[in-house]
Amino acid sequence: MHLSPAGTDALVARLRAAGCVFAEDEARLLAEAAGSAGELDALAGRRVEGEPLEHLLGTVEFCGLRVAVGPGVFVPRQRTAVLVARAVEAARAAPGRRPVAVDLCCGSGAVGLALATAVDLAELHATDVDPAALPWARRNLGPVGGRVHGGDLYDALPGRLRGRVDVLVANAPYVPTGALGLLPPEARLHEPAGALDGGGDGLDVHRRIAAGAPAWLAPGGVLLAEVGEEQAPVLVGVLARAGLRATAAVPEEDGTTVVSGVRGPAAGG
Repeated sequence: MHLSPAGTDALVARLRAAGCVFAEDEARLLAEAAGSAGELDALAGRRVEGEPLEHLLGTVEFCGLRVAVGPGVFVPRQRTAVLVARAVEAARAAPGRRPVAVDLCCGSGAVGLALATAVDLAELHATDVDPAALPWARRNLGPVGGRVHGGDLYDALPGRLRGRVDVLVANAPYVPTGALGLLPPEARLHEPAGALDGGGDGLDVHRRIAAGAPAWLAPGGVLLAEVGEEQAPVLVGVLARAGLRATAAVPEEDGTTVVSGVRGPAAGG
């Protein structure tokens, strides 16, 4: 809906008072999403109470794509574009065939969507243990042929994928339990705890992913995971002990680091 200059100023002031750093941009987006003054007031009220802007708008831009999100699902972070870029590189390097990809802990399916948009995949599968995430993942991945499975990590995957996965992407939770209280309220209060809480050192889920990866990866297949800079050396060791050739990329300015683990070639390969 159209807002007068005075109405815009009032909305910006309301959002700024609530701690919204980009109040001008948020005011514009909320006004565009609202169909009436009453709806705008309700959306603004929910934003002031801390609901993620993306949940209110129903979409988030990620890797140049519009990803559908809403209450109850993790909002993909812009830093995860680095993980996507690494996955695209790995998928394009798959030897002599269209690659098979799996997006573990998929949430809204944003990572799988970006990967499938950039690379011609033979198959894309995505899993999440949270039932609330599955409708969003199916909505986002259905148009690119992705198949979404509900369940705990590899337990959710079709058995026929064992030993056939070229790219295994894991945007798993990696916030240490003790640091959850430091997260912004919109994440801490409005996103699923299971998408954030990675246990004592933040790597509990990653250890389980690493343990199962060799059985699911194709020879030469790669596991890619996003973690914090200080966690990366620990995860490299975890992947190496699981039998993968593990490395960590140079961390980004914010500390986000992509760790990779490659399964060796088959005997005689």
